[in-house]
Parts: sequence; structure tokens; C-alpha cells
Amino acid sequence: MRIGINSGEVVAGIVGVRKFSYDIWGDTVNIAARMEQNSEEGKINISASTYELIKDKYPCIYRGKIEAKNKGSIDMYYVS
Repeated sequence: MRIGINSGEVVAGIVGVRKFSYDIWGDTVNIAARMEQNSEEGKINISASTYELIKDKYPCIYRGKIEAKNKGSIDMYYVS
């Protein structure tokens, strides 16, 4: 399992006409998907915005700037 986490604003809403489901959209969601794609099995990969929120509570390892599809270089960290 790989986990990618990003923090920020999202747009949320109901999708569907007959069967409803709740979904979220936005750049924050897209970057979280890139965090997951660039993670390794068994690791939690987080963005710089998430790192700033948790750095005093959880030890993290800086991975450097990693190229993410359609997003350019993004600072990434592993939660250790």
C-alpha cells in the first residue's frame, strides 16, 4: 500500500442523478494523487504543505524535489 497526503482547499459536492455520491475536486486532490504515485510501498509520502502542519509532531525525512506528472517539481517528505 502507498499513501499520499496533501493539505489545502478543495471543492466538494454531490455527483449523480439517481444514485448520489459525495466527491472532492481541485489541485489539492491532484497533488495528493501525485504524492501517492511517487511514494514507495509501505510509506506515507506528504507534500510541503502537510509537512508544515505536522513537522512538530511526527519525524519526517525530506526526499527533495521530485518531478510529478503535470505538476512540475514538488517538495516531498516521508513520514518516518
